[in-house]
Amino acid sequence: DVQLQASGGGLVQAGGSLRLSCAASGFAFDDYNLGWFRQAPGKERERVSCISSSDGSTFYSDSVKGRFTISSDNAKNTAYLQMNSLKPDDTGVYYCALRWGRCDYYSGHDRGLRDYWGQGTLVTVSS
Repeated sequence: DVQLQASGGGLVQAGGSLRLSCAASGFAFDDYNLGWFRQAPGKERERVSCISSSDGSTFYSDSVKGRFTISSDNAKNTAYLQMNSLKPDDTGVYYCALRWGRCDYYSGHDRGLRDYWGQGTLVTVSS
């Protein structure tokens, strides 16, 4: 079974940093991407960042560009999200996601594969 083990998160003051990690296991397909979505209270889930296994290409939402950095260790099927200069607007539950294809070219439907989600980790940024 596919499993996503997420860690990191917590409470930090504005301007501080946190690091999230997401380790995926139990699958044998190539050409996937790992990343994070987040959901703030009363808001829709937002795609935050993503990194592609095939070529290392990345995606960042406009709201986190220049502050967050995603990296990966493909040998461990693990991604890391370094979050710097955190703002209160970054508060929310962060969900790790295993999806298919590159960040900019989703192939899950074509390949008949479903997405997988981690359990969510709370990030709280105080002002």
